[in-house]
Amino acid sequence: MTTNHDDDADAPEPSEDQRRAATPGGGTAPEPQPIEPAAPEEFGLVQAWWGDGKGKTTAAMGMGFRAAGHGYRVHMLQFMKGGADSVEGVRGEYNAIAAVPGFSYENAGHYGWHGLLDGSADDEHEAKAAAAFERAEALVAGAADADLTEPLPLDGDPEAGVHVLILDELLYAADRGLVDPDDVVALAESKPEGLELVLTGSHAEPDYLDGVADLITNVRKVAHPFDDGQRARRGTEY
Repeated sequence: MTTNHDDDADAPEPSEDQRRAATPGGGTAPEPQPIEPAAPEEFGLVQAWWGDGKGKTTAAMGMGFRAAGHGYRVHMLQFMKGGADSVEGVRGEYNAIAAVPGFSYENAGHYGWHGLLDGSADDEHEAKAAAAFERAEALVAGAADADLTEPLPLDGDPEAGVHVLILDELLYAADRGLVDPDDVVALAESKPEGLELVLTGSHAEPDYLDGVADLITNVRKVAHPFDDGQRARRGTEY
């Protein structure tokens, strides 16, 4: 059987409406829908966000909000974020997370920042980081016991399974020796197939994740207002 390519050449060009109708969205602008429990079809990667630029946690939470908007169960566990004297005792992201079904969080840091003379004790940082890592292991184990191909209750205990687990600042904890990088690798390799695992933190490249993480993004600083003495601002940094 032969094909007459001249016929194809003579075919009229599709109209703009026809081209838009042929796209996956049918050319229709998306509209907000009620958030109902659902299960993702293609989750299961390991992501790592590192670098000296602002936006690692912000990017991870942005993905968390996007996933929660589809009805997927999301949980964020924060390492090394127990408070600091540079910001107020309120975080805009916590208020926003509390308002979104299916998205929950907890933080397991010690006041201040490890290695700095800010009134905090480094041994307390180490204890908090160790406890947080044990909690991360429990959350990954809970996901392994759950059926991640099915919708999960939006108000369910995160230990009963989540589709997305964000371990915020874990890479910083590993960089500062509060968590063993080999343990981070073991945790990533132990996760169940359907769990999307997102790791953030560290100005130093986490080369121990080469061949382990599916996505590694370097958030690079070009300019930062902190360098000119600008302190953290309500609504952008907290």
